[in-house]
Amino acid sequence: MKRNEVTNCLICNAPLNHQITWKSFLTNAFPKTICTECEQKFVPYENTSKEVISLYQYNDAMKDFLHRYKFMHDVMLAKVFRAQIHEQLSKTHATIVPIPLHPTKLKERSFAQVDELLKAAHIPYEHFLEKTMTDTQVGKTRQERLATPQFFKLIKNCKNKEIILVDDIYTTGVTINHAKNLLLHSGAKSVRAFTLIRG
Repeated sequence: MKRNEVTNCLICNAPLNHQITWKSFLTNAFPKTICTECEQKFVPYENTSKEVISLYQYNDAMKDFLHRYKFMHDVMLAKVFRAQIHEQLSKTHATIVPIPLHPTKLKERSFAQVDELLKAAHIPYEHFLEKTMTDTQVGKTRQERLATPQFFKLIKNCKNKEIILVDDIYTTGVTINHAKNLLLHSGAKSVRAFTLIRG
């Protein structure tokens, strides 16, 4: 993305005051895509485990962001957290594996939200999983989510791989755990997870 390509905040549309610092120029840092006021509405998540790392809490600002990004198909919003995602994942030697959408859902939505977050952050990734069920976890009780049968199948050999699963949001952990268990049972060396949001 060219510098100053985004001239207005992607959240509230206020004009962005781009200030190119020596640091941003020399490190080729991502230019800002949201204003400071909007930035402050997203609350960092305090991680207590290294098994699942999440960047932000699920608050009203994040709820609005997720709704616009996933359900109103505002794919430009993938750029909002790219610097933070890049910082977390760019130095790992593990293979980055996005949680996939079911092919039918992908057709409906027209883009895979996790893939787009990774692309925007310049993080290479590989698909090892395919989702076999179309129903989502949204609207289910915790008990219903926990009782959900395995809904992934393996599409690529993962033997001896160190893997970081990436998803947009972690709530009960069912999705991540299904994916993790399948990969470990299929020979993965280790599986950790990273999510943008913790619900």
